[in-house]
Amino acid sequence: MMAGMDEVEVVVAHSARATLRVGDVFLKVDAYQERLDLEVEAMARAPIPTPQVLWREHPVLALGALPGAALGRLGEPSTASPAAWAAAGAAARVLHAAPLPPWPGRSLEMLTVELDGECEWLVANGVLPADLVTRNREVAQAALRPWKPVFIHGDLQISHVFVNGDDVTGVLDWSEASSGDAHFDLASLTFGHEEHLGEVIAGYGAGVDLDVIRGWWSVRGLLFSRWLIEHGFDPAAPGREFDVLKARM
Repeated sequence: MMAGMDEVEVVVAHSARATLRVGDVFLKVDAYQERLDLEVEAMARAPIPTPQVLWREHPVLALGALPGAALGRLGEPSTASPAAWAAAGAAARVLHAAPLPPWPGRSLEMLTVELDGECEWLVANGVLPADLVTRNREVAQAALRPWKPVFIHGDLQISHVFVNGDDVTGVLDWSEASSGDAHFDLASLTFGHEEHLGEVIAGYGAGVDLDVIRGWWSVRGLLFSRWLIEHGFDPAAPGREFDVLKARM
């Protein structure tokens, strides 16, 4: 299938998993078969465009490339049109209206305990000032309330949403899909790109609470910074997690 291809692009690689691109084929390598199985099932259930599954042989999942380009990258200005951002919001609405997947998502209680632990670690290790962590923990509280579960992507960052012109051509990386809060997907989509929140909401429609969106921005910044650091990423880079947290001050 990949005969004649002599260049391998490393899309992302860390100790948990790796994604490689060879021509028009993406190879996802994951030691946890359950995670790959969940991703395949989530894509099969999703009512929006997803990559074609070409083949699967543990620990590798081969996916076809999506047409177009990513909606943007964290830390960089997006060149996508306002209509493309609105289309991403509309795609999220379609997903959230679909039947729930049969596996559970993270509970509110589990999330709260995990978030408080990460806040303690960030301060204890001098990663972030205590006042910055405290302020964002306060903002995060708006998201930590009971929610009506919907089918969420779970990691709907802009690099996972592909567009061609003003249309969404597909959504990548479904390994975190589950039932959860619709606002979490909307916050993930606009994380670090607050200037496009209005366009996303225009496409999504009614029922969006801006305070909850802002709360989830703080949750994401606080919850994932240690993981990023420990896996070789830099949350302090311009426009990334630390800047999002500072914007709440």
